[in-house]
Amino acid sequence: MEQNEFKDKVILITGGTGAIGSELVRQLLTFEPKQIRVFSRDESKQYQLLEDLDYPKNIRLIIGDIRDEARLELAFRNVDIVFHAAALKHVPLCEYNPFEAVQTNIIGSKNVIDAALANGVKKVIAVSTDKAVHPNNIMGTTKLMMEKLFTNVNYFMAGSESRFACVRFGNVAWTRGSVLPLWQAQIKRNGGLKITDPQMTRFLMSKEQAIGLILKAAHVSRGGEIFIFKMPSITLPDLASLFLQKYHTDEKITTTVVGPRPGEKTHEELFDSGDQAKMIFENDEMFVIIPPAIEIYGAPDLHYEETYQQQFRRVENHGLTSYCSKDHLDPKLIQEIV
Repeated sequence: MEQNEFKDKVILITGGTGAIGSELVRQLLTFEPKQIRVFSRDESKQYQLLEDLDYPKNIRLIIGDIRDEARLELAFRNVDIVFHAAALKHVPLCEYNPFEAVQTNIIGSKNVIDAALANGVKKVIAVSTDKAVHPNNIMGTTKLMMEKLFTNVNYFMAGSESRFACVRFGNVAWTRGSVLPLWQAQIKRNGGLKITDPQMTRFLMSKEQAIGLILKAAHVSRGGEIFIFKMPSITLPDLASLFLQKYHTDEKITTTVVGPRPGEKTHEELFDSGDQAKMIFENDEMFVIIPPAIEIYGAPDLHYEETYQQQFRRVENHGLTSYCSKDHLDPKLIQEIV
């Protein structure tokens, strides 16, 4: 990756105090940006991040909500690159609070787009999820809408040079609300861990892999793509077994099956039927879904083939699920993440 992609740039991260956003801040600091603006709602997490980073001179903390258009417009002034990580992401909570999920994940994302266009931000990368593929829950549905907004805005922006793209994650290990810290807390509390469904499978990636995908997407994107990291997958019982082997080898830990939570799927997918109708490229690390809108609307040529044909190869067969991934149940890959 080109180090000067971020050097001397003004970068803003929505949700910048979250698990992904804060790690993104840490890694971007190594590229010597002119300024990193951390945009989030939580004053306490902002203060803690500043403490953890030892008060770097090029960090600016902006308290705000992506639902607030005026606050976003002000925060985005003179910004070169935006990473959009703010979201309501917990599946059961979004099921119980569907309109709040719409307000943040869809309307808030539109506000991010509008603020970026109004301020001439060069590139905006949004964080999505594999739950946006064939969604059966509120969170996944709102993230699918966010993906559609970020893909299609590239063709309706009246000559703007701003470019928008998405990254699509699986489960990111050791982030807040994910299963590994949840199991640690359960064991500490009562000496056992809970599994929702023994048949359930999930794609899994580390925080470092997630940040690497975001930064690479920002480097190569022409606008409208969805970038997907090639992740191993595993069943929940096998993940629990590896987890216990690594952190609780000599302890007797009971495992209880409690059933799926509201909105949860048995298996996740990386592509949907619509994605499979599009042009998809891959290399050893990632897939890149190329949007078809350029053919439908006669939009300006964004030079996709010029960008991707040299370092990527076309994918002919896809539709990868967490149940049939070729890296399904690879203990070595999973152990490195756990």
